[in-house]
Amino acid sequence: MRTHSPAASLPLKGQPIVSSPTGEELLAHIPFQQLDAIMKTLSLPHPHSYTAYAFTELNGQLHKVTKEWKDPQENEIVVKVLACGVCGSDATVREGAYGDQFPRIPGHEIIGDVIAISAKEEVWKLGQRVGGGWHGGHCLTCSRCRLGDFILCEKEDINGILRDGGYAEYVTLRSEAVVTVPSGLDPTEAAPLLCAGITTFNSLRHMNITPPDYVAVQGIGGLGHLALQVANAMGYRVVALSSGSSKEALARQLGAHEYIDGSKQDQADALKALGGAKVIICTAPNAEVIGKLIPALAPDGTMLLIALEPQPISVSPVALISNRASIRGWPSGHATDSEACLAFAKAHNVKCMVQLFPLDKAQEAYDHRSSARFRAVIVPGL
Repeated sequence: MRTHSPAASLPLKGQPIVSSPTGEELLAHIPFQQLDAIMKTLSLPHPHSYTAYAFTELNGQLHKVTKEWKDPQENEIVVKVLACGVCGSDATVREGAYGDQFPRIPGHEIIGDVIAISAKEEVWKLGQRVGGGWHGGHCLTCSRCRLGDFILCEKEDINGILRDGGYAEYVTLRSEAVVTVPSGLDPTEAAPLLCAGITTFNSLRHMNITPPDYVAVQGIGGLGHLALQVANAMGYRVVALSSGSSKEALARQLGAHEYIDGSKQDQADALKALGGAKVIICTAPNAEVIGKLIPALAPDGTMLLIALEPQPISVSPVALISNRASIRGWPSGHATDSEACLAFAKAHNVKCMVQLFPLDKAQEAYDHRSSARFRAVIVPGL
């Protein structure tokens, strides 16, 4: 981007001073409608329209749509999407979990560059590398916001659910929910950190446990493979819980100190033999498996639920009461939580394992999420 120096406009010594039109004179020749837009927004070159993929009906497929360019309103920015992760919770909008949101462009694991801002924007700059996660904005006035607990805002906005998301060439984000992305991170690897990464990182750092306590990770897929890395980097003794010997080598490579194969032994008994886990972080939606693991919690241990499991989990009150154990759920986090997650990932070399899809393969990427071992990422420029 070219910059302009006021000094460059001054005449050299001995040169005549030539009168130039004033700003007011220039603006006088611009139609009012264009002038109004110029005064409200600042932008880099962009198209008049762009491509996106949206759910247009309940339980339907993704459809290619053409979106007309809209300048950002005050407290909004427009981002050119470099990468958008595909998350299991993208299905909630398709399945109507948040009511009739159709048509809706999904996607809440977004990395891109700022392409347009409001003229009153004071934080975000054109060309800046930023991100957008699940948390899409907050009201600042409800009881939770007044406590600084923005992720539980009573009027929380959600990218890709309640507002259009990142399965697109461009996306509009609310300024208060934008995430600063540190330099040196590959956008395709960083994008899933804004949901899968922040959920595992943010939940574990709030569990009030101390190394070398045991943290058991149930499942080593899209969430679990990040949870193993994060728990190891935090200094905990990490136990991977999965099924099949073929996954053991990868689990240990990702940071597991122990691997318990559910196809060969009772995982709860094996965990209890280690003294129990202070936290069992459940990353794979399997109500039956999760319920059987509750007795394997150490005293004052926590069953931490971060996977969306639609089925009820059977719980023995005795197992909880006798061990002072608890069950907690954890949503993702707001912008500063995401920034902490990205900084942690960069410092500790936490890597998301991804498979890339071009934007025109958005449906294939979405379908891939349920069978993928790790994370599908849509890359508009691929």
